[in-house]
Amino acid sequence: MPEGIERAAALLSRARHGLALTGAGVSAESGIPTFRGEGGLWTKYDPVKVSSIDSFLADPAAYWKVSKERGSVALAARPNPGHVALTALEAAGHLVAVVTQNTDGLHRDAGSKHVVELHGSGRTVECLDCGRREPRADVQARLDVEMPPRCKHCGGVVLKPTVVLFGEPMPQAAIEEAFKLASLTDVMLVVGTSLVVFPAADVPLVALRSGARMIVVNAEPTPFDRLAEVVIHGRSGEVLPALASLTGA
Repeated sequence: MPEGIERAAALLSRARHGLALTGAGVSAESGIPTFRGEGGLWTKYDPVKVSSIDSFLADPAAYWKVSKERGSVALAARPNPGHVALTALEAAGHLVAVVTQNTDGLHRDAGSKHVVELHGSGRTVECLDCGRREPRADVQARLDVEMPPRCKHCGGVVLKPTVVLFGEPMPQAAIEEAFKLASLTDVMLVVGTSLVVFPAADVPLVALRSGARMIVVNAEPTPFDRLAEVVIHGRSGEVLPALASLTGA
């Protein structure tokens, strides 16, 4: 059993308003590549070229050519034991919500009820010409015969996933909700994030300033480890189920 897990379980068991913040490390165990670190997407692609709003608007086809491979992987992914454990913790009343940097929708697939998506959702695509939306899976299926894909409603070629690209503002409603939840939480559970991307990394800081105690579960050390009451270095798919079991979730 990982060191510190019993202390973490005790904190969560007593939480009245527990909150989780999750990052790419949670979904990596479902087969979705992380962005940073060894083997991350940004070691293979230039993020400015493939995931910035300016590059996307200049050449949507360049984005969709990369997404033809990446999107299929994300859409085929399924929740792993870490996602399921977070759902159990919420159902047991130990968490009130999950704030996530992930856009894959796996928290909702696992059954989490209150999910705040800071970077949007990769499950839908919006036409920037007419504003209509359609499922990402439908657009993904057309990429073999249509590059870039066209809007089924108006024929426009500027179809953009409803995710936040570099250079775009974060969804204000999601940011405000995340900060409000953080200001009310008494236990902040941070899982699978390097805590180097802001404003997402501000969420635990807001919680700490409001008096919350913090648990960090991550494979690698984070800049916030020194601020946490419990730090567990391990895989979320292994640590979270054990944590849920110890809390009785």
